[in-house]
Amino acid sequence: MGNERLRGQMRLCGMSALDLATALAIDPKTVERWLDRGRMPRQPQRSRAAEVLDIDETYLWPQLLDDERARSASRAEVEAVYPHRGAVPLDLWRRLLESTEHHIDVLVYAGLFLVDTHPDFPGLVAQSASEGLEARLLYGRPDSDVVTWRGQEERIGAHLSARIHLALASVESLIGSQGVAIRLHETVLYNSIYRFDDQMLVNTHVVGSPAPQNPVIHLRRVPGGHLFEHYLSSFDRVWEMSKPLEVPLRDGSVGAWDAASTT
Repeated sequence: MGNERLRGQMRLCGMSALDLATALAIDPKTVERWLDRGRMPRQPQRSRAAEVLDIDETYLWPQLLDDERARSASRAEVEAVYPHRGAVPLDLWRRLLESTEHHIDVLVYAGLFLVDTHPDFPGLVAQSASEGLEARLLYGRPDSDVVTWRGQEERIGAHLSARIHLALASVESLIGSQGVAIRLHETVLYNSIYRFDDQMLVNTHVVGSPAPQNPVIHLRRVPGGHLFEHYLSSFDRVWEMSKPLEVPLRDGSVGAWDAASTT
């Protein structure tokens, strides 16, 4: 039996088997087997194909929902669930910051608590980056509509924009550092994401409740798991839509941080 969901989504995206194969750097015959024979791709290929086609992989391959091994792997990914961000042990944040060697990804509006609780956060990132780590830091654009909306919805108004300015000022020294990229986004966030190599803390967002009061999920990447890759894919999508942070202006205005176009 063929995979009509995959075929239909490719059609919606205007992609042929050759187009998808090229995007995934695989043989077009492999994609044809997915389409015509219903073959199940390996996990990295599934995740990448779903990302390219802008849809969840469980829609393209619903049998994943019935795969006991996949369910078991996803359960194994969950290290802990904390009722609110304050319940996450401070030493856990510290261990993750100090032990990460390859990738730090941060997606927040402000995330000011990182430097409030770890004033040496920029220095740790800079030192690790000098040793080969790649850091991607995503902050909300202070003067964007989504930041204004979130500030009102959290009942803190312009204080959210002010907190973003403070967070950006704290990482200003990292601008231009090798291995460090800082961008601004204008995306409605459903979660704040903190990725440290193969571990991740996902701070859920709840309407009417500030991020510190919302649950945090601690994930660890495991072979065959879905959750870690799912959230990482979400991070990547926001990253692609964001704009690089350049030299901050000094006039103190709401839009005092210049974001160049991504073109």
